[in-house]
Amino acid sequence: MNKVFVNTSPADTSASSPNPKAPPVAERLRVPHVRHPHWMKITARSGPNFDAVKSIIRGHGLHSVCQEAACPNIRECWDEGTATFMILGHHCTRGCNFCDVIKAQPVGLDEDEPRRVADAVAAMKLKQVVITSVTRDDLPDGGAAIFARTIALLRRQDTNVKVEFLVPDFGGNMDSVKIVLDSDVHVFAHNIETVARLHKRVRGAAKIDRSLAVLRYANQYTPRPVVKSGIMLGLGETQTEVIEAMHQCYAAGVDILTIGQYLRPSLAHLPVERFWHPDEFAELARIGAEIGFGHVESGPLVRSSYRAFHQSQGILESE
Repeated sequence: MNKVFVNTSPADTSASSPNPKAPPVAERLRVPHVRHPHWMKITARSGPNFDAVKSIIRGHGLHSVCQEAACPNIRECWDEGTATFMILGHHCTRGCNFCDVIKAQPVGLDEDEPRRVADAVAAMKLKQVVITSVTRDDLPDGGAAIFARTIALLRRQDTNVKVEFLVPDFGGNMDSVKIVLDSDVHVFAHNIETVARLHKRVRGAAKIDRSLAVLRYANQYTPRPVVKSGIMLGLGETQTEVIEAMHQCYAAGVDILTIGQYLRPSLAHLPVERFWHPDEFAELARIGAEIGFGHVESGPLVRSSYRAFHQSQGILESE
């Protein structure tokens, strides 16, 4: 197996500690980027669809998580004419230590955003749409009503459009989760992101029990959507911990699980502890099938929204 790359940190902030803290930004800045292994290399491409998608998103005054979160697959997805829209603005009220989305106090609420998303989807002639958002702890419903309004306008233009929502935890407010589920969304996704031991270090204010409760609520809801979650690797977790997290997701009712490699957006973010080999991702996919997931998308470059409806197609068609 190819060599992996390991980061070392002081014991009190080490990712191998039983209850690790996030190192201060000043400490992170002293840890240089490491060279990516060959299996993480991406051939850049920019076809006509890439430019068209970029123009439509910009022209409608919208945000895409592909850009805001520095997704490595942006050129592939956009060149195929697909994109993941990010609603509720582009300022997040939380500052997760892995995420490249800007942490800042949002200003107001753009009530016209759902209409512009629907218009952009129509312009792109999409039949399948993925919509996510920043976390808006400043809003009483966490922005749930904007999710519901967006899907209503999408269906006004095309009653057959399939929609996946990748939602925040809404602070554990199940009334907000219910608003989203009442929209009759096809795929309801919420990522646990990392294993239980690393949650405070990686996700800050988020809690794994709260995330699992959101997934469990969606699983028990009627009408039930396809339920989905995702995990990043490379933050200091062990394989045993990853498998435990997979079992936790399955017990919560998750149908689709995505597993991908964490990539450090900047020196201010958590360092990569190691790069998992493609063979290890393949092994986790095999284990996920044994556990009973309907689909496991596992690979170094996998992201929650990557080939999203390829992941859910078989489950949706069987319902």
